[in-house]
Amino acid sequence: MSNALDQLGERLSTSSIDELPRQPLTLPMLMRAISDESSDRHRLSDIILSDPALTDQLLQIANSPYFRPGDHPIESVDQAIFVLGIDGIRNVISAAVMRPMMVARNSREALFAQRAWRWGLACARSAELIARLQGQDTSAYFMLGLLPALSYMTLRRELQRIYRTRAAGAEPEPAVIRQALARYQWPVSQLLANEWNLPPQYHAYLLAAERPAPGQTHTPLNDGMIIGTREVLRHAHQRNMAEEHLSAVIQLDEQQLQRVRQAILQMLDGGDRSRP
Repeated sequence: MSNALDQLGERLSTSSIDELPRQPLTLPMLMRAISDESSDRHRLSDIILSDPALTDQLLQIANSPYFRPGDHPIESVDQAIFVLGIDGIRNVISAAVMRPMMVARNSREALFAQRAWRWGLACARSAELIARLQGQDTSAYFMLGLLPALSYMTLRRELQRIYRTRAAGAEPEPAVIRQALARYQWPVSQLLANEWNLPPQYHAYLLAAERPAPGQTHTPLNDGMIIGTREVLRHAHQRNMAEEHLSAVIQLDEQQLQRVRQAILQMLDGGDRSRP
């Protein structure tokens, strides 16, 4: 077990992770548009339509129960921007960029991929909502809230590579995967941010979440991940943080907390209704 984890750590330290997702081709343009508060719907539409694969993925995401606000299908990029608004479409763009990288490659990782994506969306939405309450960059925190979930997929796949060099068909034990996720989630998130040339403030937000300065342990990303994780576990009737402990580890008042939790619950319920 430790040998595989050490080997994984060595690959991380030398930036030689074979499974690290490469930067999507349209990401630089999209990041500029997402970060530019003056970007209008026509500019966003033009950038999205320049990439047919992104257009298809965006419409799928926009029509998913996690994003679509009503019962009527969204049939075009212009309609998506009109219905969801500029902030909403920025989040859909982030999800559309990352979704293909988190689709299960085979039946063995199908359940893991499904749960990681669901968890990532819950954390991203929580971080976004908290950032809005605190007057911070909502689109940045939504994208960063998805990064740990993508890190999970990357780490699981890299561990599979390591195991298969030892024996054909070998799979990492669940305990090894859990340790890898706990130990290397943030380093892989930083590696992704570097690989994708995300703006400097994104790196700063990640660093603040991984290694908060004294007295600054509460960030939208930290608190968003705590709430997102807890709500996903509660929704699945799994063990989670006790109610009386939650207010001690996040920086929201009761009314703010309920607003965030209600939005996450509505999103998770929508995802359940979409399943056969």
